[in-house]
Amino acid sequence: MIELSNQEFTRFQAFIYEAAGISLSDSKKVLVSGRLEKRLRHHRLGSYGDYLQLIHQPGHADERQIAIDQLTTNETYFFREPRHFELLRELALAARDAGQGLRVWSAACSSGEEAYSIAMVLADCLGDIRPWEVVASDISTRVLQRARWGHYPVERTTHIPPDYLKRFCLRGTGTQAGTLLVQRPLRQRVQFAQINLDQTLPPQTAFDLIFLRNVMIYFSTDTKRRVVSRLVGQLKPGGHLLIGHSETLNDVSTQVRQLTPSVYRKP
Repeated sequence: MIELSNQEFTRFQAFIYEAAGISLSDSKKVLVSGRLEKRLRHHRLGSYGDYLQLIHQPGHADERQIAIDQLTTNETYFFREPRHFELLRELALAARDAGQGLRVWSAACSSGEEAYSIAMVLADCLGDIRPWEVVASDISTRVLQRARWGHYPVERTTHIPPDYLKRFCLRGTGTQAGTLLVQRPLRQRVQFAQINLDQTLPPQTAFDLIFLRNVMIYFSTDTKRRVVSRLVGQLKPGGHLLIGHSETLNDVSTQVRQLTPSVYRKP
């Protein structure tokens, strides 16, 4: 086993903060060591310091991205925090009745469950009657690849409503038994993109809703302020920003008004 020194760990903390705005606590030293040791062995390196030198060298952008992928935490499931999807449904039905469409951004989509949950609700409420769009982004190329596949173990799909399971998903058989595939028509309605929320955002049409859930817990206060300010700038007036139930925008932003815990609206 290759030992990660305290000095090397401090440098990895600085690396991931600079790259993604993520603050790694001192308790994450074992996690960093465990996740990156296989990359050292892959490159036949003798120390974590050698790996740090490698990922900072010109021409090693791919390995730098792999390091970012390994140091970001991705945890999600379908229809997580159901009240947010109840609100989404209400807004989608209101848009339909008003003759309008809806544009939604899953801003830290991880392996795609949140984005497909959003798409199922919009397909159900708006269908082909009104235009709708789902954009999904993450900093990790690894999880984005999984998200585009839309292929999940059945145990990860227990929160999908039974009607949606029948309409939008295919159960695997034979060698694919125990898995579920989001049907192609729905997968094609979700646009996946790699976006670093702590950098200047690419030009985009404004959104009606932005999901920024369970990601700010990894950010410093300064990073939270920068990220929220950028995302609120992408919201239409009257648009909604949804964050995780354990998160808050107190001391983070005055650009949006809280409607209920974890639900904010841009004036």
